[in-house]
Amino acid sequence: MLEAPNLSGSASSTAPTGHTPAPMVQVRGLKMHFPTYAGLLRRRSGEIKAVDGVSFDIPAGETLGLVGESGCGKSTCGRAMLRLYEPTAGQVIIDGQDVTAVRPEALRQLRPNMQMVFQDPQASLNPRMSVAAIVGEPLVEHTKLSKAEQLARTYELMDQVGLNRNFAHRYPHEFSGGQRQRIGIARALALNPKFIVCDEPIAALDVSIQAQVVNLLENLQQRLGLTYLFISHDLSMVRHIANRVAVMYLGRIVELAHRDALYNKPLHPYSQALLSAVPEPDPQTESRRQRIVLTGDVPSPANPPKGCAFSTRCPQAMAQCHVSAPVLTEVEPGRQVSCHLYSNNHLTAEPTAAH
Repeated sequence: MLEAPNLSGSASSTAPTGHTPAPMVQVRGLKMHFPTYAGLLRRRSGEIKAVDGVSFDIPAGETLGLVGESGCGKSTCGRAMLRLYEPTAGQVIIDGQDVTAVRPEALRQLRPNMQMVFQDPQASLNPRMSVAAIVGEPLVEHTKLSKAEQLARTYELMDQVGLNRNFAHRYPHEFSGGQRQRIGIARALALNPKFIVCDEPIAALDVSIQAQVVNLLENLQQRLGLTYLFISHDLSMVRHIANRVAVMYLGRIVELAHRDALYNKPLHPYSQALLSAVPEPDPQTESRRQRIVLTGDVPSPANPPKGCAFSTRCPQAMAQCHVSAPVLTEVEPGRQVSCHLYSNNHLTAEPTAAH
């Protein structure tokens, strides 16, 4: 059986000796630029800045939610962290190992510690392989277990994610969307990882079973001491599962804060607009809620605007916003915002509330 690490309380709390352990995941200045080509000779004409200088930490045993509009670079960030894409620049340290600096053969040795649950369970599972073969494939590649031990481990993983063992020799097309996602989660757990990137794991599922998959991820985290990067555009679900939330816009993080602080009082104008679109379950609260409707379209990551990337749509943009890009700065303990409203010259600025 898998054994959970000994976590006493919150992973971000200070140890009894007064020493704060290093975060499980440390990302520093991560960039992922895709070259673009034009002309008959296919010469390089520019680049798409999908991820443009992202930095954050994830303490062991916690979940960081990464939210933003479609196309803002969330999934690319997650894939670059695991080197499924080769990062253009930056550093990613997972469990003390610099993932971006190691050679491919050494990277393969690090793979068991970091895994990914993909967005579309139908596309991420080989239709020609049975469940036993899919879940057991990491065991074949990375362990020396016998056939019998591999099958026993596969059964154990199916039990953990709530799949009937009798279905081990069926194929992906014979399962529902929620069951297929459970197969993907079982595969990700096969090698006892410490860090899992969940790339919109519920986006392709029916609303009726989204909560089941999220509850499963939470239960596994508590039992096994897992650390998650939970990528999603479902802000209500992120509020349920995440400890902290990072808001991303056009390849950059514009606000990073504890979940309750962000949802109760977003500071960045983009965060305010994003959260103002989340419906309230209480009809009276919903009737009083004020939507912040942004004008214009999201700029192209191949040609981002000068200065702040959000300046072309921001209702509170100033002249400075069109000239210089703001830096992600800590404005409160544990809270970072990338906005000129919170620079030294504008600390007294009072942003519009989102609710």
